Amino acid sequence: MSCHSTATEPIEDVAPAPVGTVRMRTVALIGPPNCGKSTLFNRLTGMRQKVANYPGVTVEHHSGKMKSIGRNDLTLIDLPGIYSLATYSEDARVAVEVLTGKMPGVPKPDCVLLVLDATHLNRQLMLAAPVFSIGLPTLVLLNMSDQLEARGGQLDTLALARELGHPVALISASQGKGLEVIPEFLERAGKRPDYGSRPVQLPVLQSAASCRSWATQVTARTKYQSPAASLWTRRLDSVLLHRVFGPLIFLAVVVAVFQVVFTIGQPLSDGLGTLLTSAGAKAAMLLPDNWLRALLRDGLWNGVQSVLVFLPQILLLFLFIGVLEDSGYLARAALIADRVMRSIGLNGKAFIPLLSAYACAVPAIMATRTIENKRERIATILIAPFMTCSARLPIYTLIIAAFIPNQKFLGGVIGLRAMVMLGLYLLGFLAALITAKMLNSSVMKASTAPFILELPQYRWPTVTSLGLRLYDRGALFLKKAGTVILTVTFLVWVLSVLPIHGGQFSDLTTSVIGHLGHWIEPAIQPLGFNWKIGIGLLSSIVAREVIVGTLGTLYGMDPATHALGLQAALRHDITLGGAIALVVFFAFAMQCTSTLAVVRRETNSWKLPAMQFLYMTGVAYVAALVTNQVIMRLF
Repeated sequence: MSCHSTATEPIEDVAPAPVGTVRMRTVALIGPPNCGKSTLFNRLTGMRQKVANYPGVTVEHHSGKMKSIGRNDLTLIDLPGIYSLATYSEDARVAVEVLTGKMPGVPKPDCVLLVLDATHLNRQLMLAAPVFSIGLPTLVLLNMSDQLEARGGQLDTLALARELGHPVALISASQGKGLEVIPEFLERAGKRPDYGSRPVQLPVLQSAASCRSWATQVTARTKYQSPAASLWTRRLDSVLLHRVFGPLIFLAVVVAVFQVVFTIGQPLSDGLGTLLTSAGAKAAMLLPDNWLRALLRDGLWNGVQSVLVFLPQILLLFLFIGVLEDSGYLARAALIADRVMRSIGLNGKAFIPLLSAYACAVPAIMATRTIENKRERIATILIAPFMTCSARLPIYTLIIAAFIPNQKFLGGVIGLRAMVMLGLYLLGFLAALITAKMLNSSVMKASTAPFILELPQYRWPTVTSLGLRLYDRGALFLKKAGTVILTVTFLVWVLSVLPIHGGQFSDLTTSVIGHLGHWIEPAIQPLGFNWKIGIGLLSSIVAREVIVGTLGTLYGMDPATHALGLQAALRHDITLGGAIALVVFFAFAMQCTSTLAVVRRETNSWKLPAMQFLYMTGVAYVAALVTNQVIMRLF
């Protein structure tokens, strides 16, 4: 195998004479999706940019100082993963504007690091010619050299550098190998503004076809030999991508995930709840029996504690999602989902944003920038909040644990609680599909483009990657609990003790919040909700999980339920129909100001988010009403 670590000397020998020096400030990092670009960005900057084994993760430019190679004076900009600079999609537009210096607030890069997957060079080179045509000094980094060698691929970097007219180096971003060429390139590019480029015969960039004819010719002339696909990859794909077995296996995986979340996560949550309750009681004993104790215990601790107990289940869910992402399986799931996506007028590219929405709708909506067709992109934005995000998990698990018996089926393999949880996830997904179908048959009708996805090799997820993912998700959850949820529960407590009469706090039912709750109660009573649930719904418009903290505060202050845990208090106060109607309401309702804000930003209009909020709230109300009425008649 002829694999050279770098190929810069021949370029320097034929390049024009130096024309001066340039103070390097900004370096652009660009490459196709799933080429390991974000892994390299993390290596060079020490930051924790999200890395996943499927395309469509980076949808905005991210930046950081290149501390890992001793260049704190250089800013590295990580651009979205794209196959082309043709500005058909938002991510391509971002890349073009940054590279050409037209992005407001972002300086034009002084040079470019072009990352390509060495194991798929035939297709990856299609991005090279458009990047070279911009005219910036460019270093071509052929990533995944370890896989190229292990699977018998061949690549002559010296010959490739001569063909491209730019320096070329083989690296492994995941192992940190070959990266020493980067500071050398940056130093030479600073001394020689023209370093790393010389005139070569590039294709006329009129079409993707011209770039393909050029890429094919280059790889043929450099005797590039594509590595053989892994035997295990072929074997697994023959099963996991099977037309019949593939969807069934995917469904089995999803059921198994929810079963584990309840089987392991529920005892962990119960244990954490007991620990937090004990800690709160002991802390309260140290305080005088006055308004301060009431504020800290009833107003703040009860509310925040009610949400914190779900942290183990949330982390377990994200652990499994991380394993599926990093292993490369979710890229296969996108192909399986493409068949369903096409039936509603979307293509498989919509699957990645919709999948991201199971974590949070905000990054999912931003991820729609990878969709070229504007109508398909807006349709995906409008349906993304129907996906069951992690913020719904606390209310789901609270109600399911309180009202659904822990029955087992198939010899204890599948539990009723896991099946109910799966049903709620499917409910949101079906609502998204039906809404997309309605949009496609009317205002958002568009012709679907073919779905092209480069399947990654299967990989073993690393403990470091999974650990960082869980740390980030846990930190985000705790930050929200310590800011948004804490603030809302404090306001709920204040409104639940005002006005003050004769130096005494108001009773809960005669307080400001009590009057507000009873005022809205007639509108929600047919759904099986009482006034406390109504206050929870209003507070959850800020963020869905806030309702758990609000209910924890309200039920903790009610003399009738003060001594009960939140699950027992709900069983005491609402019917089975009202409980199931509540989770059905949350399966459909928007209830998230952050999502509305990002829809406004991505669509540049308040009209769409307003229509989206009203539509989802209407669907949620009707669905909850029907659910409660049906259950009341059945039980």
